[in-house]
Amino acid sequence: MGRVQVFDVNETLLDLAAMDPHFERVFGDPGARVTWFNQMISSALVATVTGAYHPFGAHAMAALEMTAEQAGVKLADDDKKAVAAQLRQLPAHPEVAGALRRLRDAGLRLAALTNSTEEVARAQLEHAGLIDSFELVLSADTVGRLKPAPEPYRMAAERLGVAVDQVRLIAAHAWDVAGAASAGCATAFVARPGKVLDPLAERPEVVGADLAEVAEAILAVEQQDDQRP
Repeated sequence: MGRVQVFDVNETLLDLAAMDPHFERVFGDPGARVTWFNQMISSALVATVTGAYHPFGAHAMAALEMTAEQAGVKLADDDKKAVAAQLRQLPAHPEVAGALRRLRDAGLRLAALTNSTEEVARAQLEHAGLIDSFELVLSADTVGRLKPAPEPYRMAAERLGVAVDQVRLIAAHAWDVAGAASAGCATAFVARPGKVLDPLAERPEVVGADLAEVAEAILAVEQQDDQRP
């Protein structure tokens, strides 16, 4: 079968809701986790656009400080350490392992591509019991630019030994699928609760409510492509 299926990690595969107790303890509101994550993505995007590179974990901690300052909350060092530690120990969404197995059993090549460092990504995927699903775990950190800049997607294609249009990026983030499409990849969107597509961006070829739906749709598309003369 054709394309290599390349997966984003945080939220796409792993459930950040496991972090909610920390945010409830520190902020008195588990919903602060969403505010923090959005701030982290916003800061990372600004840095990428302006050409200032920082590892994704640095953005995570900076965003935590910003979220605390906005909320008028005093952040202790132990709070920062607890959030950083929990990021490495997130569970997979319940359908993920089965969906990845379904794709592998069909003969598809699978890889992971994350903005986290490779060391953090490997720790995350090992803890979630998913690392054996992937032939490569790739990090935007190795090219010094974060997704959705084109360099991480191109690096993934190069490391996998395929043309960029033979990569399908699968993510639960509109900005990630838009970046991948702009770089020349095929895309799939996992429409997890609260995640929506940008109507101004190119619509992914595949959209599903969770990874099980997305996997079945990918298999159907790849089968169609294989049958074309």
